[in-house]
Amino acid sequence: MTASLVIVGAGPRGTGLLERLAANIPSRYGDRPLDIHLVDPHPPGGGRIWTQEQSPLLWMNSMAEDVTMFTDETVEQEGPVLPGPTLAEWSGVDGRTFPSRRAQGRYLSWVYARSVAALPPSVAVHEHRDTAVRVSGPPGGRQQVWLAGRPTPLPADLVVLAQGHLESEPAPDQRELNDFAARHGLVHLPPAFTADSDLDVLRPGEPVLVRGFGLAFVDLMVLLTEGRGGTYTTGADGRLTYRPSGREPVLHVGSRRGVPYRSKIGYDLAGEPPPVPRFFGPQQVDELLSRGGDLDFRRDVRPLIDKELGFAHYHRLFTAHRERTRMNWPDFEEKYTAADPGSAALRALVGAAVPDPADRLDLDALDRPLAGVRYRDGEALQEGLRAHIEADLARRHDPAHSPDLAVFLALLSVYGQLVRIGDRGPWWHGFFSYLASGPPGPRLRQLLALSRAGVVRFLGADTTVTADERRGIFRATSASVPGEPVEARALVEARLPEPTVAHTRDALLRALYADGAAAATPAGLLAVNPDDGRILDRSGRPHPRRFALGPHTDARAGGAFARPRTNAPAFRQNDATARALLTFLRDRTAPPARHFAKGATR
Repeated sequence: MTASLVIVGAGPRGTGLLERLAANIPSRYGDRPLDIHLVDPHPPGGGRIWTQEQSPLLWMNSMAEDVTMFTDETVEQEGPVLPGPTLAEWSGVDGRTFPSRRAQGRYLSWVYARSVAALPPSVAVHEHRDTAVRVSGPPGGRQQVWLAGRPTPLPADLVVLAQGHLESEPAPDQRELNDFAARHGLVHLPPAFTADSDLDVLRPGEPVLVRGFGLAFVDLMVLLTEGRGGTYTTGADGRLTYRPSGREPVLHVGSRRGVPYRSKIGYDLAGEPPPVPRFFGPQQVDELLSRGGDLDFRRDVRPLIDKELGFAHYHRLFTAHRERTRMNWPDFEEKYTAADPGSAALRALVGAAVPDPADRLDLDALDRPLAGVRYRDGEALQEGLRAHIEADLARRHDPAHSPDLAVFLALLSVYGQLVRIGDRGPWWHGFFSYLASGPPGPRLRQLLALSRAGVVRFLGADTTVTADERRGIFRATSASVPGEPVEARALVEARLPEPTVAHTRDALLRALYADGAAAATPAGLLAVNPDDGRILDRSGRPHPRRFALGPHTDARAGGAFARPRTNAPAFRQNDATARALLTFLRDRTAPPARHFAKGATR
């Protein structure tokens, strides 16, 4: 019987796994026959997120030279490296540009086709443009994967769940807001992928409250301005001016921080990169994991992360900008190593060695730049936020502040180590995204132009939205301008749905969780074995035949594709899982051992 592998999800993560299967089959599986079934209602490669049907105005959040689907010699893996082009090399575009998501979708489709072509003739790939709704079967036997449009299940020796970003049922507070909007004829758009939302319900000229100031907001901003016919012109001084079409609503945007994500850094690192990991590497993770369940992120993990980021920052400052320090690096490094994270001794060391406070790393101030800041009125807030964004743009494009880039590289290193720890709680992922995964600089320049044009209005930090039942209106307030509420008949939640398995709309995952065949972390992520992605049940036992990869798991990496030469966690995971799959299938299909009587010959 031919071995069968079913991969649910043929987007970037499923494609990356397929690439690693093709790379490892010659040495790990040989020429044995194998059926690979790919189940996804969307085209393989790009999947739903990178579809060719979305607006061409939507950009990637990475430069073309920073996007690859292929491993290199930096990836810590057992499988072979099969080099491949970056998005920039494949498409022939300037590597410093931010391509459209359509362009990335075409690249992913090509990677998928190349991976299929790299498989030996003994492997057959079957595409099913359908939705997997259930998995059944005993741990010791073949599984059955049931599809929505097929009366009989797909037989599977192994199943991999790589659905990617999940849709979720509304949380209780979102259901209450939906019900309130329905009662009063208002508009409430819950968390969703902005490109999938029905934005036609937002009328021209009307005020719209927006909660969320990250990448989902940037997409919303683009689609409701340029997407409705507005244009930008550039003055002689390089400043953008927005010319409205008259079809835009007025976006009143706020969030917990009250500021947009930090701009992408606009220069390359010259000279020596930060030597990380140093204070948060494999040894420290081993020590943390040895504690078992007695592990608290804020108490045990966060201090190590802070010290790692600080080390990268000061290493760069002392080696590239020595004129701004008062101590030689070896002395500083020795004392920094000996000091406890967050201690008075560490603060005193930095204060003595780094005279300008602007050169000192203050992660709390970075995380909450408006904490304690109060503006006299709404107009002062608009001016203050524009100044904040302009300063961020200037700093993130000035190599004189290259310690920022060192911290970015350290953040990538930390993310790679945290994969082994699993569920990191909500703070880390949000902080990483805010500091390391912000929008391209041109998008923030557009935001400034929209603010000057009055199309975007800032609400401030600690934004809260209440539903006024008596008046039938949404009301937003913030800590930045106390006593100045903003009212609107439309509310948009500009953020992605939480990837919780308990409340996902994915019927397959919801059923596994309800049956106890899949466990969830405190944050609601699917619990998996970090070594190979095997799904854990509620007792913590790994299922021998079911695997999961992607953002819905507690081993989620920074993305299904990555920057070249960064030892990307997703690539390491894909290789380890591919080899585990092939080893299982090889042993399952190996011919039985032959026993010979004494004196017999082969």
